[in-house]
Amino acid sequence: MEYRAVSDWIDIQYWEHCSEMARPGIVFEIRNAEGETMLTPCTETVPVAPFDWKSGPLQFRAVMEPRAEHSGPIPKPKESED
Repeated sequence: MEYRAVSDWIDIQYWEHCSEMARPGIVFEIRNAEGETMLTPCTETVPVAPFDWKSGPLQFRAVMEPRAEHSGPIPKPKESED
């Protein structure tokens, strides 16, 4: 998914400076060497990478927070015919 970038990619070693870029409506996109990404607010330490990432976080950038999407109702589970 593409997000509207507010900044260029920054090496993850500078994550401690994300608080200087934090603003309402801004989150941070983190990517690894394979190009996989995740969104996160600014935190004191770099967030833990998802379990299925093959490499750790490499870069981050500030992006516009995506709009919330409405979800549909949760379907009721089917009753078993035992």
